[in-house]
Formats: sequence, structure tokens, C-alpha cells
Amino acid sequence: MDTDDEPSSSSSAAAAAEAEAEAIRAEPPRIRRLEEAVVNRIAAGEVIQRPASAVKELVENSLDAAASSVSVVVKDGGLKLIQVSDNGHGIRYEDLSILCERHTTSKLSAFEDLQTIKSMGFRGEALASMTYVGHVTVTTITEGQLHGYRVSYRDGVMEHEPKPCAAVKGTQIMHGANRADVHTVIASSRLDSIRAVYGASVARDLMEIAVSDDNPARSIFKMEGLISNANYIAKKTTMILFINGRLVECTALKRAIEVVYAATLPKASKPFIYMSIDLPSEHVDVNMHPTKREVGLLNQESLIDTIQNAIESKLMNSNTTRIFQIQAVNSSSASQFNSRKDTDCNTSTPAIKSQKVPVNKMVRTDSRDPFGRLHAYWQDGQCSQDGKKSDLVSVRNAVRSRRNPKESADLSSIHELLSEIDSNTHSGLLDVVKNCTYIGLADDVFALLQHNTLLYLVNVVNVSKELMYQQVIRRFAHFNAIQLSEPAPLQDLLMMALKEEDLESPADENDDLKQKIAELNTELLKQKAEMLEEYFCINIDQDGNLMRLPVILDQHTPDMDRLPEFLLSLGNDVDWENEKECFQTVSAVLGNFYAVHPPFLPNPSGDGIQYYMKNVDKMSTDEDAQNRLTNSEEDVDYELLAEAETAGAQREWTIQHVLFPSMRLFLKPPKSLATNGTFIQVASLEKLYRIFERC
Repeated sequence: MDTDDEPSSSSSAAAAAEAEAEAIRAEPPRIRRLEEAVVNRIAAGEVIQRPASAVKELVENSLDAAASSVSVVVKDGGLKLIQVSDNGHGIRYEDLSILCERHTTSKLSAFEDLQTIKSMGFRGEALASMTYVGHVTVTTITEGQLHGYRVSYRDGVMEHEPKPCAAVKGTQIMHGANRADVHTVIASSRLDSIRAVYGASVARDLMEIAVSDDNPARSIFKMEGLISNANYIAKKTTMILFINGRLVECTALKRAIEVVYAATLPKASKPFIYMSIDLPSEHVDVNMHPTKREVGLLNQESLIDTIQNAIESKLMNSNTTRIFQIQAVNSSSASQFNSRKDTDCNTSTPAIKSQKVPVNKMVRTDSRDPFGRLHAYWQDGQCSQDGKKSDLVSVRNAVRSRRNPKESADLSSIHELLSEIDSNTHSGLLDVVKNCTYIGLADDVFALLQHNTLLYLVNVVNVSKELMYQQVIRRFAHFNAIQLSEPAPLQDLLMMALKEEDLESPADENDDLKQKIAELNTELLKQKAEMLEEYFCINIDQDGNLMRLPVILDQHTPDMDRLPEFLLSLGNDVDWENEKECFQTVSAVLGNFYAVHPPFLPNPSGDGIQYYMKNVDKMSTDEDAQNRLTNSEEDVDYELLAEAETAGAQREWTIQHVLFPSMRLFLKPPKSLATNGTFIQVASLEKLYRIFERC
């Protein structure tokens, strides 16, 4: 009997110990204030920039609380209501008083914990930041309690003592009430969740993919996911990436995947990717970005190569049938095609005689020809452009194939500005722009274009300003970046601009006033740095240095000599109060900066050569200066002359091979360009024939 009782007692003790351990695991962790030394090493000064950021932080908190069900309620884009409810372990009553203080967290106690951290949050900044921009109410209950507690917070502190209330398991954080817009359940699969959020049309074109690597010399990871097949068509890449359960971004991985899909999808179509990657915690650096949006990976290149190869293999070996949408052929085109087909097949039927075009109405140029017609008559133009001919076709194709992203930020003011561009388009000029042939430059401001039998002078500066402005509006919040080789101090550049505006005054006069204006503009731009970075890719660091500028037009960079003038306009000419006016004026300032202006160095041909003479008054035009130029080559500053010729050749190449092809693709000319002298008709082939017939 004694022998039988011993195992029974041992088994009961083990069960009790296991139950006790389970109870300990179910208890919510204590919230503690981080030590100042830890705060100084991990603090990011994080603020909630928009409703989406608040939703992200609250959902991550729910996941950290071991929730298996999360409900999200959003009203009016999150401006009136954000509510996130979960069934996690809840928050202790004694921790509610410090819940929304800065740098209080239950997920981290020492800096060394970052090496093995698995929770989404760890800085203790997000909830505190929310209480400064909204009214936050928390309702929570922990395991074993008879009732929950509700408490409100503002500016990081409780507004009143926690009040007992009825509650369901977990935590609810809100400022309002409504039905759930997104609701997840325990039994949902990844595909079901994607279907619920993105719709059935996306879910039906997805296929599963999995790949792993356990070689320490390369990388150690396991990836599972869903990727779109060849039938999926979208204008924007959608990539949902989780690394160790954390929603993050990885630009290098995204681009590598887009390269694979470029050979599979139609032009301008983008893929849908969902990926969940698991790898050792010590191989991930989660503290490299203020919002934890980006992470650093060990052996990142090897990991990306493995995933890229797996996706490429999956796409090549998939048996999915490609579906094409069929569009009805225009009736007139169809009848013309059928008549030609009948003529070719039935030799007994007499061919239809084509209508002869009068010579005075015959168009002898092809608008698809990228070469300027004037270049055929310039003997010395061949040498300077030989180096560019080899890559001309590739550059041309790159510009033609690039389409503007339509995925501008979901802001009503941007949609209004886009609508204004469309509604204000001059239909006649649009036809000229889309079907013109570039002839060549007439001078530093005007270029020659041919449209059908008409010849136009076009103001390059005005056209490029409007093109750049429209591109900024279309690419709003979706720019690539130009990284400056060295930080550009705003205050110094603003002082340069102010002094250039007031060249007539003595050097030291009003310097104090200019310094004050430069300081005020610098502080203003530093205050607006977050908005400028997010929407226009203008990056200004905390020290007041310009770090990055946006790519507005591929293959084109602005004239950096005009950077001081641009920064002064950005500070003085922008309406920062009204959202629509702000976006419009910033876009206009950028458009003016990126426009193709006349060169600073004068054209050395003709009288312009006097500016490159040594020891000659630059304003002099007398015969002595001209004779001196003719008789002595030593008086010419050949270094400056070569710089001017190189800059002029580069500018002309940019106008011909970048600006005008992009103008034909993207510009919607406003009605004002038809009346302000931007497009001037200078000749008509029909009228020229009449003149020649009289001679």
C-alpha cells in the first residue's frame, strides 16, 4: 500500500507545482520606471505623428500582453476615435498610477535585456505621447479579479483615481465607442486575416512560400509567407514583413523582391508580399530606429539572397494560369484592320488607293525620335556628346518606362490639388506636348519644338517649373532621396541668400538684421523638419543641417548653386497655417528650385566671351577689348571657359534627353501656359509654302 501511495503523492505535487508556475506565468508583469542610465541609451523622443502610429503601438501592446484576440475601432481616420481591446493578461491595479508616465515599462529593466528582447515595445514612450495629443481612457482586469478598473489620463498623469467597473478579460484603451472595424479571432489563418483586411480579390491571387537556412556561416532563419502570383496586378507594392513577430520594414529586401517580379508582372504592376521571418534574437538590432520601424540584421545580404532565390523559383515553377483582361477593339480601327487583311489575303480584290497627302501638309518628323533635329547641322556638337550616345537609349527607356506613383498620401488637400491640375489642363497644348518633336535650343531660355506642320518656341524655364510642381504633387510622400555628400548648414546658406538679395548695400550694413532673419528661418525649418521629411523627403537634422533632398524627376538633380535661394523661399514663401496652401506652396518652391534655369555662367559664344577675359572690364564692350581677345589667347581664362562649356553641354543634354521626354509623359499644361508666352507659334509649313510659291 505504501508503494502505491508514493507515486500518487509525487504526481500530485508535480501537478500542483505546474499549476502554480502556470498561475505565475498568467500574472501580468510589473511596470517599473527605467533607470536614467537606461533611458539615456534607448530614448528616441518618440511622438505620435498620426493615428496610424497610435494604432500600431496599441496593437503591439496587446500582442505583448499575450492576447489571442484583438479588436480595433477607428472613426474618421482615427481623429475622433481609436479603440483597441484585447484579451491579454491585463494591467495590475498598483501599476495604473504610472502607466502613462514616460519611460515606464514592464518589458525592460536593464540595457543588456535588449540582446534577448522579444516584446514589441520596450522604451515606455508611446502611451505617454498619446496622452499629450488625445484623451486616453484605460479599462483593464487581471486574472482572478472580481471587477476591473477604469481610469483616464492626460499629459502623462491620471485625471482621477481608478474606478471599479465591470470588465471582460484583458485591456481596452480608447477615446470613444463604436463597432469594431477590424476584428481578429483565435482560429483565423494568415490567409483569412489578409482576406478580412485587404479583401477577397487579393487573397485569391496569393500562394504560400517557405524557406529556411541553418548554416551559421551564411544565416540562420526560417521564413513563411504568402506572395502574389502572376494574376495579381496593383500600382503599389504591398509588403507586410514581420521579423520575430515585430512589424518592420526592410527596404533592401523589398527592392530585391521587386526585381524578381519585374520580369513576371506587366509594366507598372507591383506585387503583394506577406512574410514572417524568425531568427535568433541576438541577430536582430531593434534599437536602431526611433519608431522601431526598421531593424538591423546580421548577415542581411545572405538572408535576402536566399529569400530572393526562393521567390524566383516559386514564380518560375508555379502552374498558375495567367489571366489577361480583354478590351474591345475600336470599331474604326477594326474595320481598317479588316480591310487591310482582306486586301492582303484576296489578291483578286483591287487594293484601296491611299489618299495622297499634300506636300505642304506632310509631316516629315517622327515625334518618337529622341534626337534633336538641329544637331544634324552642328559640326562641332558631335565631340561633346559622344560619351553620352552609348547610354542614351537606356536613359531614354528608363525615363519612358517610369510612371508616376498614384499612391499619394490619403489627404483630401492633395486630391484637391491633383483635381485642379486635371481640370485646368489646356487640351490643345496637351496634344502639342504629347506629340511634339524636339528640334533644339534657340537660346538659354527658349527651345524649338515641332508639332505636325507647326514650329513653336517653348520657354524651358516655365515648362520645367510646372512639370516639377506637378511631379511633387503626384509623388507626394513617395520620394526617393538625394543624399548630400556633406551636411549643409541652413543658417550659413540663408545668410548667403540674404546677402545676394542685398548686393548694393555695404558689406557690414544690416548684417545683424540678416543674421536674425537667418536664425528665425533656421528655427522655423527645424520645427517643420518632421513634416518636410515625411511628405517631401527634405531631411533637416537637429543641428539645422540639410542632409537629403527629394528625387523629383529621374536622371535630374537641381542646380545646387540655387540652394541658398531655395531655402530662403522655403522659409519666407510657404503658408504653414493652411494644409492645402502649405502643400501647394512647398511644391511650388521645390518646382522653382528643380526647374532648368539659364546657366549662371554666360554663353561664351559671341559677345559672351568677354566675361572669360583676364584683366578686362566685364562690362566693357568696346573695340579694344574685342581686338585684345582676337590678338592674344593668353588673355582668356580657359579654365573658367571650359567649365562654362561643360555646364552648357550638360544642361542642353538634360533638356533634350530628360526634360522633354518627361514633359511628353507627365506634363498636363495649364491654360495659363497658352497665354503667358510659354508656347509661341513661330512658323507654319503651309504658310511657308505659300510664301515660296510667290517667289
